[in-house]
Amino acid sequence: MADVKDDTLLASAEESSQDDSVGVRQRRGSALNTNPWWRFGGKDRSFIPTRAENATSKHTLDNQKDDRDIEDEVNLDDSVFNNPKAFEIYKPIENYEGRHRFDPRATWSEAEEKKLIRRLDLKVCLWACVMFFALQLDRGNIVQALSDNMLDDLGLTTNQYNNGMTIFYCSFLFAELPSQLISKKVGPDNWIPIQMISWSIVACSQSHLNGQTSFFVTRFLLGFIEGGFIPDTILYLSYFYKNAELPIRLACFWTSYVGTNIIGSFFAYGILHLRGHNGWAGWRYLFVIEGCITAAIGVISWLYLPPSPTQTKRHGLKGFLRPKEGWFTEREEVIMVTRILRDDPGKATMHNRQAISPKLLWESFSDYDLWPIYLLGLSWTIPMTPSTSYLSLTLRSLGFDVFQTNLLIIPSSVLFVLQLLFWTWFSEKFNQRFFIGLVSQIWTIPMLIALEVLPQKFAGVQWARFALTSLIVGYPYAHAMLVAIVSRNSGTVRTRTVGSSLYNMSVQTSNIIASQIYREDDKPLYRRGNKVLLGVAAYNVVLFIGAKLYYSWKN
Repeated sequence: MADVKDDTLLASAEESSQDDSVGVRQRRGSALNTNPWWRFGGKDRSFIPTRAENATSKHTLDNQKDDRDIEDEVNLDDSVFNNPKAFEIYKPIENYEGRHRFDPRATWSEAEEKKLIRRLDLKVCLWACVMFFALQLDRGNIVQALSDNMLDDLGLTTNQYNNGMTIFYCSFLFAELPSQLISKKVGPDNWIPIQMISWSIVACSQSHLNGQTSFFVTRFLLGFIEGGFIPDTILYLSYFYKNAELPIRLACFWTSYVGTNIIGSFFAYGILHLRGHNGWAGWRYLFVIEGCITAAIGVISWLYLPPSPTQTKRHGLKGFLRPKEGWFTEREEVIMVTRILRDDPGKATMHNRQAISPKLLWESFSDYDLWPIYLLGLSWTIPMTPSTSYLSLTLRSLGFDVFQTNLLIIPSSVLFVLQLLFWTWFSEKFNQRFFIGLVSQIWTIPMLIALEVLPQKFAGVQWARFALTSLIVGYPYAHAMLVAIVSRNSGTVRTRTVGSSLYNMSVQTSNIIASQIYREDDKPLYRRGNKVLLGVAAYNVVLFIGAKLYYSWKN
């Protein structure tokens, strides 16, 4: 990786300790055995900058690659900080916010750590899920609005809707990295609530849409303001959790995203009944009511979110919803900081209000070892995205009414949640992440083939197409696992910050591509579009296998 030094760092520990690029990686030819490139299968292999291979070499930096992964149990005494030279390289910088609580010799029991993690889940992860709920409520209610004849009310065609969604994804895409840079400078605890309150204002204003121009403008503003929220929140969670703990929390994070679709469908079922009240369409009430909910969550978030594990005490109005003495005792703060830095010393190379310079930004972008993940992000969701985006329109075209449509969206969301939780557990249990992405493509291909070959009319056609479309929408979701791969192969805070943004930008680019596959002249069966999706799915199968081979060889 571009920010990685070799073992000559040990000869100049004092100089290297001032370098932001502290992720030490041994190149090929190290003492550790590596998988030959032709071996496919077995456990995933991630870059672990400080993991020793075995007890005989645990106090050296000669072994930086490991066929175990971060979730394997590590002796608390088996730490890179036990080596004096390594300590000089990896010790926290002077202004790192948790430096005063870092104790490389601290010990604690497993039960004590588990209890602390449960508290973090309740206080930090749970609220992150609530904030994601707010994001998806305003981002996803366009699907429910479509079921209430929004396009007809505004005089828009399918192609104009596609263009509006392309504008949304483009603005979302271009806002990702700038948002991350701002978040790194002012802190996610400040920036995320600002984002939420800002986009809620735009969301409410959609109640006054009157045609193509206003539709395009609000789509642009929503995407621009919401862009960056997801990597900002992932960066925030990384302050509190070890790398091995993040995938499960991210699974909960995306479960709330799908849970929003379920709850939003029930909201829509009730709110859309307001159509005609005071001369307003039901979808106008939907936008303004759900926008107000998001605004309230944004205000609460600003009063609640702490900057870091050691900064949970209340200071004035900021943090008004936290206790004056903070959430944790001094010992608990020592445990939180020390366990995080033992897991990944690179997190102490920057403080949580430190901006990323253009030079460091370029070095992170040049980290070619993360490019295979970005390439996957460009295409792996494309085969499923059109079915997801057009679900309500598809159900309406099959003859279901507005309220039936919103209720029939729920089964695919439930399936999505179940698959997300199962495959995330599977990926951590068996250390397989690229495999889950491969499964998502293999799952989707038969459904697309069926949609392509089914005749237009036969007994029960609406239920057959409903079932196939719901199965596609409820596919095995590997996004949380791919985000975790970015984190696990990043050697520094800035690489993780930029890498997560670039991966999410690649995913948003895939949404732009996917939004143009189903066209007006191809409806209602979209047979040409489904052929394109089948081709992309086949390409993704090759890409996931290639990425697996690359990281097995590289790490």
